[in-house]
Amino acid sequence: MPSPMKSVIAAVLAIGLSVPALAAEQDAGTVVATVGETEITLGEMIMMASQLPQEYQALPDDVLFDALLDELVRQTAVANTLDGAVPEIARIALLNERRAILASAAMNEIATAAVTDEAITDAYQAQYASAEPETEYNASHILVETEEEAAELKAALDTGADFTELAKEKSTGPSGPSGGELGWFTAGMMVKPFEDAVMSMEAGTVSDPVETQFGWHVIRLNETRDKPAPELDAVRGEIAGALQKAAVEAAVAKITEEATVTRTETEIDPAALRNMQLLTD
Repeated sequence: MPSPMKSVIAAVLAIGLSVPALAAEQDAGTVVATVGETEITLGEMIMMASQLPQEYQALPDDVLFDALLDELVRQTAVANTLDGAVPEIARIALLNERRAILASAAMNEIATAAVTDEAITDAYQAQYASAEPETEYNASHILVETEEEAAELKAALDTGADFTELAKEKSTGPSGPSGGELGWFTAGMMVKPFEDAVMSMEAGTVSDPVETQFGWHVIRLNETRDKPAPELDAVRGEIAGALQKAAVEAAVAKITEEATVTRTETEIDPAALRNMQLLTD
């Protein structure tokens, strides 16, 4: 755990430090230490712990607790030396931080309110249970470099050649060794010329040569089926996330539109954004 400004710690801590024993019943307001007249609470420690990188999260609880408390004591002791005289750059940073935290808290409340069992069930019904089933396709292909090669393969297949054996022998694609099998897929998962060809075919038929950016394909559509709708529990998290995102976006747009906003007419050079010196003048 970082320990900056060690050279001032001993002198500053002379203002006094007391650490009470933790009671059996604790809440966020439980005071874990005082530095001078400034209290450090369990809630502050919990918040700091939640923002740590993963490697610190893996520390044993007692080690993490002591390290966090030491760090908060150091920060509090050094901050107290300002004696309330907050530098302008720190004041503005705190304003921005406070605004961002409060906005985040408000959006969290909106997101939480959007996720109810009824809302999740309704969204599931609309997206899956009541929707038209999606078609899945199972196809195999032989990929070659030229149209002439593809035409020769199609002619051979039309006269009874074995598709699987030809794919193993001739295909340049990664599925060649497995007989060109691509498994099951749905619309949007293949490049468009390939997808268009598959969707126009009947199960058990072989296509004419089809060109994509990968080369020339001869495709066999093995079979199709309706993709089964997932169980509600399998997509509950996905639906909840979508509901939260939609609710927050709608609420933020509405709140912003209804807010009374007055932009000053003062002309400001946009380049001022890069002038940190303005914060110390």
